[in-house]
Amino acid sequence: MGLRILVQQEPFDFGAECDGFAAGRHDLGAVVTFAGTVRDLGGDLRGMEIEHYPGMTEKALEAIAREAEGRWDLGEVLVIHRHGPLAPGERIMMVATASPHRKDAFEAAEFLMDYLKSRAPFWKKETAKDGAAWVAAKNEDEDALKRW
Repeated sequence: MGLRILVQQEPFDFGAECDGFAAGRHDLGAVVTFAGTVRDLGGDLRGMEIEHYPGMTEKALEAIAREAEGRWDLGEVLVIHRHGPLAPGERIMMVATASPHRKDAFEAAEFLMDYLKSRAPFWKKETAKDGAAWVAAKNEDEDALKRW
């Protein structure tokens, strides 16, 4: 399996990543991609700061990607997650999976996204016009992870 894990501060080109993902792999009939962005639900968000522990974070992401490989028939997996200061609308992360069949590609991508949302070792602080606060885990994110 081809596995690529990137934890980086700089932006990534989603289109270029999609174009290059699983390129030349004629044995894979399904490719699923997802990109998450900084959202501003209330209109007050000035930015988000994402922190992580270098080394530990990459190992945790690789471990969950290897778990996905064991659960589904995957040929390629890509996880990109940014850290540092981000503005509303900027891309935070990307997940891509490729498999001979769509069900495996979709389920593995959802599994990885649910893990990234609830358990990956990233800490997020949002800054709004009235101050800053750390983002707490949400019950619905934990509930989504329970299905796996």
